[in-house]
Amino acid sequence: MDQEERLTAVDNVVTQFNTYEDFLDSQITSVDLYYLEDEGLARQLVELGYRGTGEVVKREDFEARKAAIETARLAERTQKKTLTSAGKDLQDNFLKALAVREEDNHNGKVSTVIFIRDKNSHGQEVSGYIDYAHRLKIEDFEVYFSGKRRLLPKPTDMSFYNWDSHIAVWNSTPNYQVIADNLEGLLFKYKRDRKILNVDPKVPPGDNSTRIPIQTDLYIQAVIFDHISRRKT
Repeated sequence: MDQEERLTAVDNVVTQFNTYEDFLDSQITSVDLYYLEDEGLARQLVELGYRGTGEVVKREDFEARKAAIETARLAERTQKKTLTSAGKDLQDNFLKALAVREEDNHNGKVSTVIFIRDKNSHGQEVSGYIDYAHRLKIEDFEVYFSGKRRLLPKPTDMSFYNWDSHIAVWNSTPNYQVIADNLEGLLFKYKRDRKILNVDPKVPPGDNSTRIPIQTDLYIQAVIFDHISRRKT
């Protein structure tokens, strides 16, 4: 039995039985008990592979897989509870679009880049591209989904431009490499699958990517780019 088949066998056992002892008992026949006259001894023989009606599954493999599955369940449950958009009465299309994408950006199923153009608190027009998944990790979006503050590009985002002071800044993130000195204009390379995201509205955004303009009352302009990585992890 190869590694993949062994893991599949362990998974099958783990999903069927709550404890390793329950699994051992399932492998013991009435004939075994008749001759051995000791349930504990019968369990030991199954565990060692001398008795049993199915595949041999080691105790440490069973318990390790059981613990891994439980950890994954708890993590999924915790993540669902901690979505900052959950339970919010969102009225604007922009916030609704972010809410729909929050969980998938948390777990890496989708990588969203947000373009925003609007005026900051000083009345200066600014624009930039935001790595949504990265900002979710380093910032509490509760203030945005609750309407206490507006999400705006910062000089620390993938790109930032102040139209009044003409300050332009580019920064790569854990998810994207910024390619600024390119004849095609500003490009972002997704690090997981190395696909290029082209934000020029006159051309397609690239493989496995979509460009969605958002009609919103919160900003002068808002566009969402979604990229789905095809690389296996």
